[in-house]
Amino acid sequence: MTDGIDYDDFEAGRHVNYWELDRTLQRELRRVYKADEFAWAEPRLSEFGDLIGHTVADNADYVDDHGPELETYDEYGDVQNRVRYPAEQLENERAVYEAGIVADSFETPPGRDEPMALSHYLAQLHLLCYADGGFGCPVAMTAGAALVLEKFDDGDLEGYYDGLVSREYDDLLEGAMFLTEEQGGSDVGANETTAEYDEAAGCWRLTGEKWFCSNIDAEGTLALARTRDAPEGTDGLSMFLVPHGDPDAGVLTKGERQEHAGALPGKRLNDQRYRRLKDKLGTIAVPTGEVEFDGTKALLVGEEEQGFKQMAEMLNLERLSNAAASCGIMGRALLESKVHAANREAFGNTIDQYPLMREDLVDMAVDYEAATAYVFETARLFSERERAERAARGDESVDVDEGVAEDAYRLMRLLIPIAKLRTGRMAVDTTSYAMEIQGGNGYVNDFVTHRLLRDAQVLPIWEGTENILSLDVLRALEAEAAHEPLTEAIQERLDAVTHPALEESAAIVDAEFTDLATALAALAGEDDDYVQLSAKRLAHYIFEVFTAALLLEQAQAKLEDGDGRLALVATRFVTTELENREARGITSGDRLPLEAFDAIVRYAPVEPGAIETPLEADD
Repeated sequence: MTDGIDYDDFEAGRHVNYWELDRTLQRELRRVYKADEFAWAEPRLSEFGDLIGHTVADNADYVDDHGPELETYDEYGDVQNRVRYPAEQLENERAVYEAGIVADSFETPPGRDEPMALSHYLAQLHLLCYADGGFGCPVAMTAGAALVLEKFDDGDLEGYYDGLVSREYDDLLEGAMFLTEEQGGSDVGANETTAEYDEAAGCWRLTGEKWFCSNIDAEGTLALARTRDAPEGTDGLSMFLVPHGDPDAGVLTKGERQEHAGALPGKRLNDQRYRRLKDKLGTIAVPTGEVEFDGTKALLVGEEEQGFKQMAEMLNLERLSNAAASCGIMGRALLESKVHAANREAFGNTIDQYPLMREDLVDMAVDYEAATAYVFETARLFSERERAERAARGDESVDVDEGVAEDAYRLMRLLIPIAKLRTGRMAVDTTSYAMEIQGGNGYVNDFVTHRLLRDAQVLPIWEGTENILSLDVLRALEAEAAHEPLTEAIQERLDAVTHPALEESAAIVDAEFTDLATALAALAGEDDDYVQLSAKRLAHYIFEVFTAALLLEQAQAKLEDGDGRLALVATRFVTTELENREARGITSGDRLPLEAFDAIVRYAPVEPGAIETPLEADD
C-alpha cells in the first residue's frame, strides 16, 4: 500500500497534478472502466491532470478577471457578433480539446480499436473543473451536441458532427444549446421561436429570441423552434442546428475564425444578433447572452416535431456533465482546504491538528467520495446504454449485448436527475466552507476559493433547478417503473456486504432501504399534490440509500483486497446521512474524525484488522 499524501508539501492547490492527487477518482475509474480502457487511459489522464493543474489553472484565474467581451456591431454599425476572448482562454481551448476530451469518446483515439466510453469524457471534464468550471460548460455542450447528431442526424450534418468531435483544434466546432426563452424558462413547451422553410434558399429560417445562451458564439448551436401548423407544447418542437457562420459558405471551424485578426466578414456570418452578454456572478470563461433570430438560417436535425425527444437525450448527458463538474469543483475546494489546513499555524500547531478542523475535513472528504462514487456509477450505466445503442446502429467495432440498453436506461433515467440535484448543492456547500477555512483570504478575489464558490453557485440552476429535477424523478418512477431496477441494484449491493467491520452500517442501510420502499409504495396511493410535495425529499432519500449501499459494496471489495480505508468512508457516510443518533451523537463516544483522519483525508493505508469493530472512545 502507498503512504498517505503529505499536503504540507504543497503551497496551494495549483502547480500540481490533479489526477495524481485524486485517489478517489482513480479508484472510481478503475472500477467503471474496462481493464484495457483503464490501462490505455491512465497515462493520458495523468498528462491531462498535469496540464489542468498548471497551464489551465493559471490561465483560468486570468480569464476570470479578463473575460470574453462582445462587440455586436462594427464601426459602421453592421452586425459582426464578435466575441473577443483573451489569449489565455484560446490557449486553454486548444490544449484541452486536443487532449481528446470530447473526441476520445466519439471517435477511435490513437492506440485503440474503438472509442472510449463516455465515462472517459466525464472523467476529463471532472479534472478540467478543478481549474475552470466555466470552461466546462462549452466542453459539455460540445459533447452534448455531438451526441444528438450521432443519434439523430441522417447524414446531412456530417460536416458539423465531424467538427464537434475533432481532435484537431483548427478543425473543431464548439457546440451550444439555446433552450431558454424569457417567457419559457423550465417550461420548454412555451417556447415561441418559429421555423419556416425557405424554398428559394433551401434551408429553414428561425425567428424569435433566446434569453440565456451560454457559449453564445458556438460554431454549431442547437435550438428548438416550432414549425408551421405544429401542435402546441413540447410535441410541436423541432430541433435545428444554427451555425455561427452562413451554412451556404461551408462549415465554419475554429481555424478559419482565427485566421481573421478581427471579426469575420459579414457575408460569412449567419443572420442573427447577439444582443448583449449577461453580467454573471461566475463562470466568466463562458460568454452567456441574449440572441435574436430574424430569418436566421438553420438546418433541421432528424425529423420534424422530434425536438423535445432529442433534447431529452442531450439533457441526460448535460445533467451528468453538470454533476461531474460539481465533483471537480468539490475536489479542488477540498484540495485547497487540505493544503491550507496542513500549512496554516495557529496557537502553536497547524490547524489540521485540531479536532474541529479534523472533523470538517473528514466530512468534506466523505462528501466528495460519496458524490464521485454516485456520479461515476451513473456514468457507467449511461456508457453501457450508449455503447449498446451504437452496436444496434451497426457499429461493428462495438461489442456490447444489445439488451443492456433497456436495463441500463431505466435505472440511469432515475439516477441522472438525482446526480445533478444533489451534487450541485454539495458543490455550493463545499466551496462555501472551503472559503471559510481560508479565513478572510478566502473571501478575496486573489484566492481561488472566491471563484470556486461563484462558479459553483450556478450548478443547481443549469440544466434544471432542484424542483424541476425532483419532478423528473417522479416521471422516471412512473414512466419507467424505475423503482424496480433501483430496488434490485440496492439489494444486490447490500447482499455483497459481509465483513464484520461493515455489519452495523449495513444493518442501518438495510433498515432505511425498507423505509424507502415503504415511502415509494405510500406515494403510489397519494394524490398528485402530496406526491409533488414529497418529491424533493424522496430524491435526496434515494441518493443517500443508493450511495450508502454503493460505498459499502466497494468497501467490502477493498477489505477483501486488504485495504480498510473505504470502510471508514462508508461507515462515516452512513452515520452522517442515515443514522438517527441519540442526543445528536454527543453521547455516542464516536471519535472517528480523530482516529481516522489520516486514512480519510490523507489516503493513508488501513489494515482491515484495525477496523473489525467500530471505532470507540478510549476508556
